[in-house]
Amino acid sequence: MKLYLDADYIVYKSCAAAETEIDWGSDVIMVTSKFSEAYANVLKDINRIIGEFGGFNEPVLFFSDSHNFRKDILPSYKGHRNRKKPCGYRRVINELKKEFEVIVMDSLEADDALGIFATKFPGNVIVSPDKDLRQIPGSLYNLDEKFTVTPSDGAKWHLIQTLAGDQTDGYGGAPGIGVKRAEILFEKHGYSWETVVKAFADKDLGEDIALQNARLARILTVDDYDFKRKRPFLWTPTAGYRIDDGAELQDATHEGSTS
Repeated sequence: MKLYLDADYIVYKSCAAAETEIDWGSDVIMVTSKFSEAYANVLKDINRIIGEFGGFNEPVLFFSDSHNFRKDILPSYKGHRNRKKPCGYRRVINELKKEFEVIVMDSLEADDALGIFATKFPGNVIVSPDKDLRQIPGSLYNLDEKFTVTPSDGAKWHLIQTLAGDQTDGYGGAPGIGVKRAEILFEKHGYSWETVVKAFADKDLGEDIALQNARLARILTVDDYDFKRKRPFLWTPTAGYRIDDGAELQDATHEGSTS
């Protein structure tokens, strides 16, 4: 069994913790970092995670590519996250490549690469605190608890996030609808694309905006990626798309790959 680690999170946190601010008392404030401390922090976190699974599992580290295909859908996606990476971030990644298997997929965030690998090679475990990974069927460890995501639960979470949006990622969903309100609407009217479209329409927003949010919210699986062209397929619901517990999902279609 392999542990698929959201290494973006681990390295960012570890490098930030190794930074020290020096105030020279004039107009200059300097941030310094010790590479050895940052790298030791990363290894400590990785080994702790391995220990949670008995210490006999191979970690695979996933990182985001510098280009993000979601910016082609919404240019302002994560636009407020433009602060620089902490000191040593790139150097730590380069060093990790010498010691671990590292995965970076063209134009994809680490979440998407995790989703693709976890569905292409089932039986492994995703390790990430990111709630977005609740869309991916299989085993998930969110650093607090280990649980299994079923295909229907994953598909439901995608629709919930489509309605609720994600302010930290810069897309708003249907205004005024958070996760709890979205769950209430779906439980009342059914987990379907029709419910999504109606919720957006009630906010005077068209299906095109609903679809944009759904594509931004979607974490890719093996079926959402064109391996030959190295591009994701854009998620598009089939007519009558709905999710029923204990039943096969009426799956989405794909609208070509992104250009």
